[in-house]
Amino acid sequence: MPYDTDIFETLRYRLMTNAFEHGQKVRAEHLRQEFGCSASTIREVLFRLSTLGLVEFQEQRGFRVPKKSREVIHELTHLRVLLEAEGTVMSIRRGGVAWEARLTAAHHQLSHLEMRLNTATDRSPFVDLWFGAEAQFHETLISACGSQTLIDTHHRVYCRFRQQLMVEDRDFNFISNNIMHHQHILDAAMAGDEDLTRQKIHDHLARHLMDADQIEPA
Repeated sequence: MPYDTDIFETLRYRLMTNAFEHGQKVRAEHLRQEFGCSASTIREVLFRLSTLGLVEFQEQRGFRVPKKSREVIHELTHLRVLLEAEGTVMSIRRGGVAWEARLTAAHHQLSHLEMRLNTATDRSPFVDLWFGAEAQFHETLISACGSQTLIDTHHRVYCRFRQQLMVEDRDFNFISNNIMHHQHILDAAMAGDEDLTRQKIHDHLARHLMDADQIEPA
């Protein structure tokens, strides 16, 4: 039975953005009632989400949100660096003016939101917009790489990465650095400087390696 795309996307977003706590049991019956669908539809959606690593399934115990893990954050950060650096360099080589225009537009939207966040007293109106714009910028970086496998792998890694950091990132304590980092990545990519692009992507994500060291081992 095909899964419901709308339910899938709704739950994927919730799992990435703090609607469920780390380690929380995901109750299929509650979701079935909320969405007004069949039990088989919810189970199919949850099983598909498990292929992204956003929920874990155990026989007789059902579905749970993965726990926060220092080791997992380290691993996902290293994978993001590798995938985004290589994907962006491939996009630089293959993307041309059309990719540059898309990337510039994605950065403009993200930069505007981040500057608003940086000065806002109440940041709540910008949270959902930022999550979407941040994802779009990083997806656009690799969008012209020519490898659907790389893009699909990055999507899975990005979803799990965002879920692991869903609590801390809502504080937006990093936002002033983000404005600078994203500008540096854009500038390097637009200049076609492959080595500098790789370095700026690493610099942007490196804070997560240090932050992960503050997490107590499970």
